[in-house]
Amino acid sequence: MKKDYSNRNGSFKKKDGIPNTEKNRRKYENKNQNELHNDVIIGRNCVKEALRSGRAIEKLLVASGSMNGSAKELAATAKEKGIPVKETDAKKLDFLCGGTAHQGIAAIAAVKEYCSVDDIFECAEKRNEKPFIILLDEIEDPHNLGAIIRTAECTGVHGIIIPKRRSAGLGYTVGKASAGAVEYVNVARVTNICNTIENLKERGVWVFGTDMNGVDSSNIDFDIPVAIVIGNEGKGMGRLVRDKCDGIISLPMRGKINSLNASVAAGVVMYDVLRNRGK
Repeated sequence: MKKDYSNRNGSFKKKDGIPNTEKNRRKYENKNQNELHNDVIIGRNCVKEALRSGRAIEKLLVASGSMNGSAKELAATAKEKGIPVKETDAKKLDFLCGGTAHQGIAAIAAVKEYCSVDDIFECAEKRNEKPFIILLDEIEDPHNLGAIIRTAECTGVHGIIIPKRRSAGLGYTVGKASAGAVEYVNVARVTNICNTIENLKERGVWVFGTDMNGVDSSNIDFDIPVAIVIGNEGKGMGRLVRDKCDGIISLPMRGKINSLNASVAAGVVMYDVLRNRGK
């Protein structure tokens, strides 16, 4: 007689640190779907050639305990190029590589090349417009970044600036959430947002941070070279970033909830700038 396991509610044990029930397996895959759908470059030789070619790479993943020999050299090369290097569990790397032999290293490629801050200014100059820039201070959700890119394309933003670390990058999920807009919007990745703000101000750009305690954005004359800073989904702008801003703007709130999703808030402010410029 066959045993009936249907009432065990998936109470299997975890094996090698990876959930073994169907429900937990799906949860694990969903959690990592952003990386799973990226272009994963697998193995030391392939990663070496990708780094040598100058291909846009989101981050380098090295299995824990494998940071030696050629892997150590590749990690050093990545860091020189400003590419984040992250040590990760070997089982997770196995999963991301689909079981392919990865030799303890893999790279996650971006869906698009990053531009420079100078490219953003050149875009504004070509359009004969005053610079309109969005700075994102550690936006971590790729869906938010994708949505911001989509609205930025619709409102004529000349470019978006993100930090290299503690930020979502141009991965598969971002490209999908942007509905293709990522192909038309300049995205620059910088080492230090505070230094970048100083650079923008030296080039005549007025920088406005977004926070609850600021001036109503609809009362600001945005017909100037302007950059808008959108803070992290949970903690908002960092203190140092806030201190670098020329001013702080807010959105009027009439309901019982006192905050908006980062991409929604960014969208409202972008349209305030667009309307103010009479476009």
